[in-house]
Amino acid sequence: MQIFHIATAGDWEAAKASGAYTTSTLGRTLDEEGFIHASRREQVKPTFTRYYGDVHEPLLLLTIETDRLDVPWREDPVGDDTFPHLYGALSPSAVVRTQPLDRRGGTGSLTSVFVQEMAWRIGPLLLVMIVSGIGAALGGRSESEWGPFLGAMVGLVVGGAAAVAVLRRRG
Repeated sequence: MQIFHIATAGDWEAAKASGAYTTSTLGRTLDEEGFIHASRREQVKPTFTRYYGDVHEPLLLLTIETDRLDVPWREDPVGDDTFPHLYGALSPSAVVRTQPLDRRGGTGSLTSVFVQEMAWRIGPLLLVMIVSGIGAALGGRSESEWGPFLGAMVGLVVGGAAAVAVLRRRG
């Protein structure tokens, strides 16, 4: 059976180096919590939304093969549902797959996550450049020699304001 755990990339890298993953959940250790939180596949997205939606560091979805675990685990009741919990440190050898999580908690290839992140970083800059170019072109129709310069400045301000709005909306 496979169960899943959301991990920060930093915690996972440290676990691979040390041979033991001991993060129970975001900001809590195995020692503090007594077990490592996990999810069934259908629980991953709601868990991400509830606990990890505001996290800005890279996150990974660890796929854990329960037959490879060298610690006890069980489904424990949590509210009206049950969730898998690991009662000991997770050996990296029990993790059969790691996938990067995007900003909405979906999995994708590392390439697709990278392309999305670059689009968010470069997109606003391109918006500023396009709007300032349009402003310069419109300003170039002016009789004044300052027309293209003033048009570009207005374009930079408008484009910059639009870029800031896009970035704020992203969070």
